[in-house]
Amino acid sequence: MTESQPLHLGPYALPIGQRTIVMGIINVTPDSFSGDALGDDVEAAVAQARRMKAEGADMLDIGGQSTRPGSDPVPVEEEMRRVLPVIERLVAPDGVPLPLSVDTNRASVAEAALQAGAHMINDITGLRDDPAMADVVAKHNAGLILMHIQGTPRTMQQNPHYDDLLGEVKQYLQEGIDKAVAAGVSKERIWIDPGIGFGKTLAHNLELLRRLAELKSLGCPILVGTSRKSFIGRILAEARGGELPPPSERVVGTGATLAVSVANGADIVRVHDVAHAVEVVRVMDAIVRV
Repeated sequence: MTESQPLHLGPYALPIGQRTIVMGIINVTPDSFSGDALGDDVEAAVAQARRMKAEGADMLDIGGQSTRPGSDPVPVEEEMRRVLPVIERLVAPDGVPLPLSVDTNRASVAEAALQAGAHMINDITGLRDDPAMADVVAKHNAGLILMHIQGTPRTMQQNPHYDDLLGEVKQYLQEGIDKAVAAGVSKERIWIDPGIGFGKTLAHNLELLRRLAELKSLGCPILVGTSRKSFIGRILAEARGGELPPPSERVVGTGATLAVSVANGADIVRVHDVAHAVEVVRVMDAIVRV
């Protein structure tokens, strides 16, 4: 069991270490890999957020730029145009009272998002892309998620290779932690994510899930994002002797990865299918958090 203290984000307190936190994904992009892209429909995003809260989500992660394999970045202005109206609606009096994370690797987007009312920044580059990101997070006393990625979304699945998978992931994340702390971000406000599917083969993803507990030595809560990812589809396709199932048919397979993640020390799971994930992690919490 993780001996972390609750994380205070604005008026909210997330019980890190007491139970697994479920983060619901809100994709305000036109091109998400997972089949749940909402484009720039703010009211659709609010409706999805309400549904996720009703299903038991503890927080939401809003993304305005696809990071699927092979994707290119969108202009900063476009990312802001997609994300900021959703944040403003969710934090309004008639919005959805949940802590909000914003999935961005750009300090200017993070600054605007935090000013608009977001509480946490989810940087898929682990502070590698924008040197100003850590300063922005520190200034706002926000939470910070540091993820590992090899390459960029456009290149990351072009023959990823590691000499020492866990060692390289741990070093990358430790460097991100050190940058954040040096900028004034409290270590208690940092989460780490091994980046399942971000510059990893099927074998790499499975090894990371098996050895997830080794990341505990970094001293930060662990977030895992396996939801609907293609490695699950490949396992299912091989088992069925057929084609890759679409993302919407990977929900049960996702549940298996969530169970293993919680058993191996995950504190937060980032998911598309909140109701299913809540059932999985609550049962796992009853088994492993004793």
